[in-house]
Amino acid sequence: MLSHWFSRVGSSVPRGFSRHYVLNLLKEKPMTGKEIIDRAINDSEGKWRPSPGLIYPMLGRLLEDGLIDEVENGKYRTTIHGVDTAADLKSLHNIVQKQLEVMLRVGNVGKFMALDLIDRVSAIGSSLSSNLDRMTEQEKEKYKEFLMAELAKLDKQENINQNAL
Repeated sequence: MLSHWFSRVGSSVPRGFSRHYVLNLLKEKPMTGKEIIDRAINDSEGKWRPSPGLIYPMLGRLLEDGLIDEVENGKYRTTIHGVDTAADLKSLHNIVQKQLEVMLRVGNVGKFMALDLIDRVSAIGSSLSSNLDRMTEQEKEKYKEFLMAELAKLDKQENINQNAL
């Protein structure tokens, strides 16, 4: 899956991707920083080679944010808060993916809009994942309602487009 994604986007990694990738890896099983790097290289068939200078500071930030814990032998695992954050990011990803599919159908203009949207959503997603613990339940609910309303608009537009064909 990761290799297929890299074949579409090239070797560039969008902002926030590494954080999301590491959180999801550590949900599977505890790993060391070296194991994370090796897994990324393997999953991307060598197209992405994250450096220790990327992975270890990120692990430190994830620890500070309470998204991972350090366990025995220098291994890390995702906390409950980290699992919740990864799930929120996955929901956001699914919404964006649907929007991108629609935009890519409208040709080159849609493609450029989609690429711009990817950059913007990556920045927003990274910011949100870093600040979810600071948001009130009311703010989280308001954001969730916004995303659901946008998804409903997208679904409605898709239905209209499909019926027009």
